[in-house]
Parts: sequence; structure tokens; C-alpha cells
Amino acid sequence: MRGRTKFGQKIRVFAQFREEVVTQALSYLAWLNDSQSEFEGLVRERLGAEAARSVDWSRPRIVCVAGDFTPHTLVALEMIRQRIDLVAYRVFEDVVTLRLVASFTGPSGAPVVPRSRTAPGVASSVEEVRASGGVKTVPEYLDASPQELKNLFADLDAVLMESGSVQRETLQRYIAYRRIKNVASVKVLPRKRTLVVVLKVDPDSVELIEGFTRDVRSIGFHGTGDLEVRIRSHADLERARELIRRSVEAG
Repeated sequence: MRGRTKFGQKIRVFAQFREEVVTQALSYLAWLNDSQSEFEGLVRERLGAEAARSVDWSRPRIVCVAGDFTPHTLVALEMIRQRIDLVAYRVFEDVVTLRLVASFTGPSGAPVVPRSRTAPGVASSVEEVRASGGVKTVPEYLDASPQELKNLFADLDAVLMESGSVQRETLQRYIAYRRIKNVASVKVLPRKRTLVVVLKVDPDSVELIEGFTRDVRSIGFHGTGDLEVRIRSHADLERARELIRRSVEAG
């Protein structure tokens, strides 16, 4: 849910030496996995029982930050199959810039949905993203969608990915698009023939249109962002292009 604390999900490691940063991060992850009860105890002590109960150990994410990464590092991480982001930094006088070099989704990295117009990387196998509890997944909703909605989704995916800096990850309840942070969350509603996109755009900066855009800052939902956009046609997608661009640039 929106606002849910995700303690234990993300490890950030900053290092100047790229040869060490990945092994250092994996060492921290191993320590964290071996110390779950101790970590939850610290969370409970500092932030309370509710925060401790919200710790999610299912898919830990490592973020490694270094000056650069070699091609050998990328090959090695493909073999390791952990959920890892590699971020390169540059220092220009008083300004530090960050660039997402690569993103590895781990064991649940997903293949392509089989259809006439494909959005590459969206899981087609339910088992790839199935979590416990029998909750219907994004691939299932896509499979149940009419071809027109599948085609619309493929075009939306292309718009979100066209900058070349956005990474896609298929989660159980939505598809996340991100640079270093999430820039969009997409859900599929087959019966309503609708794509629900949540963007990192300030709703106060947008003229809200009933049935198209909505302020969701005070509404619980799965995903991240403040502005919901409902896309039912290619005309809606064209109207949403500028909002998508703003969200990507903000990420």
C-alpha cells in the first residue's frame, strides 16, 4: 500500500572503488539475512511494533553506487541473480549527479508477454511473479485483456521507456517503471478496458479532469506516485504524454 514502510528491502552502498562495491553489498545482504530477528528488534525499539511488522524480506533490493562499473561486473551480476541496481556518480564542483547504469530484477526477472504487439520484459508466466495468497497478477490481467487493450498497453510501455533511462520491473500487483526512483506504476483493468497509471507529478500543478486524472495523495493503493491517470484510448495516451514526460524527468 502507498506509504507502507519497507524496512529491510533496500541496501545502499557507496564506494569509490568499483571492484569492491558489489562484494561489499552482497556481504551486507548476507549479514542482514542472517540477522533478521535482530534487525526487526531494532526497528521495534526505535519505530514501534507496527513498523517492525511491516519489514518485508521477500525481495531485498541492493543499490550500489560507485564511480563506474566494468562490463565484467555486469556479466557477474547476471549470474548471481540478485535484485541489484548499479548507480554511477559524477562530481562537478559542488554538484553530484547519479545515473542508473543497470538494473537486475533477480530470480523473478520476467520474459515477454506473447501477443501481436509486445511490450518487452513484461512477465507472461504467472509463476514468475506469483506470490503467496493466490492474488491475481499483472500477467494474468494482461492475458485476460482484449487485444485492443494489450495494444494500448504496448504503446504506453513504449512512451514510458522512450527516454532510454527508464527500467521496467513486473511486480505482483503492478508494473513499476523507474530510473533511480519509481516514475510510474501501471495496473491493468481488463473489464473496464482501462490502464491505470500513477505518476510522480504534483496534482496541485495539474488541472484535474474527472475520469482522467485524480489526486491520490490521500488514497491507499499499490504503487508509488501522487497523480493517477486513467488511459482508455490512444487519445488519452496522447493527453498523458506531457504528464509522463514530467514524471520521468522528476525521477
